Amino acid sequence: MTAVETWRSDGVYFIVDGDDRRLATENLVPGTAHFGERTVEIEGTEYRLWSPYRSKLSSAILSGLSNLDISRGSRVLYLGAASGTTASYVSDIVGDGGAVYCVEFAPRPMRELLRMSRIRKNIVPILSDARKPEGYSHLMTEVEFIYQDVAQPNQGQIFCSNSEAYLDPSGSGLLMVKSRSVDVAKRPDQVFRQTISDMESGGLRVTETVGLNPFVKDHIAIAAVNGEK
Repeated sequence: MTAVETWRSDGVYFIVDGDDRRLATENLVPGTAHFGERTVEIEGTEYRLWSPYRSKLSSAILSGLSNLDISRGSRVLYLGAASGTTASYVSDIVGDGGAVYCVEFAPRPMRELLRMSRIRKNIVPILSDARKPEGYSHLMTEVEFIYQDVAQPNQGQIFCSNSEAYLDPSGSGLLMVKSRSVDVAKRPDQVFRQTISDMESGGLRVTETVGLNPFVKDHIAIAAVNGEK
């Protein structure tokens, strides 16, 4: 018999069928699948299965992330949203009362985000450069959570500058670091330590790190809270 179990944070679930456990979110727009993901209906509620091989946030959760400070009604700034795979799941979690401000620099994936935002009204697509947070201040409000996945060398500094500009004093966030995007000449552990140091120097307090192997190679998820929290 298929059952639904809530993960540590509201809005994230496990669909359990015998020994099979699949991460999932409740579909904000029932009947819609954006990237060919499987959906299942249980007791009148539709869930979208969330693959760790297509979403670093899913892989972080399955790799042992302790908590995700996103819930119904949360306002989230998503830096590096690409075509919106993970953003669509964040959209499910925050629901109609929340908002996901999706910053993406490349025009091609932005077209996908625009199409998605017509279906998911809580997604706000922003064509801009995450390295320059002042460039989208006219579209932003204060947020409770920042999620970042950008392929830039100074990932920690980008996270800090956006936190300073938009993160609520009691807010938190999650940074996905790809070591080879930072410095191919350094070992991944050296890159990760430097990124953590950059975040702490920028006024954030790192609370947790989670390696994303075996789902994603040479990546780590760094959870942090505003230094005032």
